[in-house]
Amino acid sequence: MIWVTGEVDGKKYKEPFSKGILSRSLNVADIGIERAHDIASDIEDDLIKNNISEISNSELADTVLKHLESIDSKIALKYKHWRSLRTSKKPLIILIGGASGVGTSSMAFELASRLRLKNLISTDMIREVMRKIVSKELSPVIHKSSFDAFEAIRTPSIRIDSVIEGFVSHVDVVNVGIEAIIERSAKEGISTIIEGVHVVPGFIRKDLIENNNIIMFTLTVDNEDAHKQRFYSRCRQPWVKRSLERYMENFETIRKTQMFLVEQAKIHDTRIIDNVEINETIEIMVDDILEKFGGVNNVEQKS
Repeated sequence: MIWVTGEVDGKKYKEPFSKGILSRSLNVADIGIERAHDIASDIEDDLIKNNISEISNSELADTVLKHLESIDSKIALKYKHWRSLRTSKKPLIILIGGASGVGTSSMAFELASRLRLKNLISTDMIREVMRKIVSKELSPVIHKSSFDAFEAIRTPSIRIDSVIEGFVSHVDVVNVGIEAIIERSAKEGISTIIEGVHVVPGFIRKDLIENNNIIMFTLTVDNEDAHKQRFYSRCRQPWVKRSLERYMENFETIRKTQMFLVEQAKIHDTRIIDNVEINETIEIMVDDILEKFGGVNNVEQKS
């Protein structure tokens, strides 16, 4: 039996070495489940061969890194950045925005699985909570969907497109909840993914974004036909209660909100990803996160 030791809040602990846990951590470098398991097995064999029955977390990480460097330097660098991110005292807060139907929920789930993050929050759920708190009479916009919120505007738009004005009003209300979750996550040191149409570049307070490990993505589906097909795929699931007809009736307004989101992302230098293929999108996101936060944390630890 090989034991892995560590320390939490000044208290030491130890747990059995697990090839499964190690292979999952290796998979963040996109080497495939089978290859990750093979590497984990090789590392276990080396530990046994060297008569190592107890090893600390940091020593194990160094051992894994050396093993990866002998295989592929790029994979090793990814793993190094991921380890730095995992051991950072600052929480990782990921914001994923995009118009209805572009796949923010699916990508958030896949990303949480890849990075082993447990806290995933949808802005639709934030909106539902706020609907219980704020009456329809007080804020009719919040009781509509993001793409038809303009129907609830009491005063006609005179400066900008009514669809965009309704969307902005909708986002403004939900953004209060988004900022509260970011503040709480930062205060408690809890890494979190927040996803949904209400994640709009330029709407979240600058002091929150500048002072925490926050990274934002804006997902799109540039091809209109492909975007429509996403709604067909979503609504065919038996547990989904949303109406395909309603989405199709509002498809043009959904596309208009996407254009607005892209414009905001360009203004605020936010990464825009055309979400055509799931694995490709996840790889872009993981690479950005590891490069930004893994590198930053390495610098902080050396200084």
